[in-house]
Amino acid sequence: MDNLKAHFLRASMVEKLIYINVAIFILELILSSFSGLYGPRTNFIEVWFALPSNLSSFLSKPWTIVSYGFLHSGFIHILSNSIWLYVFGRLFIEYFTEKQVLSFYLLGTFFGGLAFLFAMNYFPVFSGSKPPIVGASAGISAIIIGIATHIPNYQLRIPLINVYIKVWHLAAFFILMDLISLSGGNGGGHFSHLGGALFGFLYVHYASNKELNLFSSFQNLFKPKRAPLKTVHKSGNVKPKGTYSTKSENQQKIDSILEKIGKSGYDSLSKAEKDFLFQQGKK
Repeated sequence: MDNLKAHFLRASMVEKLIYINVAIFILELILSSFSGLYGPRTNFIEVWFALPSNLSSFLSKPWTIVSYGFLHSGFIHILSNSIWLYVFGRLFIEYFTEKQVLSFYLLGTFFGGLAFLFAMNYFPVFSGSKPPIVGASAGISAIIIGIATHIPNYQLRIPLINVYIKVWHLAAFFILMDLISLSGGNGGGHFSHLGGALFGFLYVHYASNKELNLFSSFQNLFKPKRAPLKTVHKSGNVKPKGTYSTKSENQQKIDSILEKIGKSGYDSLSKAEKDFLFQQGKK
């Protein structure tokens, strides 16, 4: 247990979120298995922490607006979410901080839950039996759309086939899949994805990148931009609007590193450059 605890404390925030989700999923399986010894298998964790579709049930368990983002319905569900969280979460941390990725995950889950509740209680297609929702997809959607808004032309390498694809292309594909699935069997889930995605876009588009934290989220969400966010393009140098003619030494070094990332990718940086970028991101 000491080794596990030490490994968890050393892990990045993205890895910690994955570990927490996996641990809760395993606990769900164990509790369901034991409950089956006394009758029908019941997932007590889902009963108390999944987000119900009925408003009156939700008001009796308001914590579920966030807790549902740490539950999963099956192995494929948690596996796919863990993969997307790992890929886009690591990319997100290259440009923002670990506290910010946690803010996106939690607030994306929250706004995704609101979108789910609205859809399930407004559209006639969802009338009748309406199961609760579980899954980290809304929080992950906020991270994906957030980083795609910040660096739309960054190219991700697809393993095995060694193909590069722009981040905004992947983001647009996810949004399209959600839009064409709104009236399907998991329509409520797709509404939650879109709720998280909308939050991720507005958050990055309107907020200063130095104020993306959990507690300043609501006051900064709809404020005008204070400073334009820099975008890294693979195809050339892009100068952000509103830059000043005189730059600090740190800013010049940051610009040089970002330009290098734009040309050759993050892996081309030296250890010193990566450490410098990480320290600047924490300020």
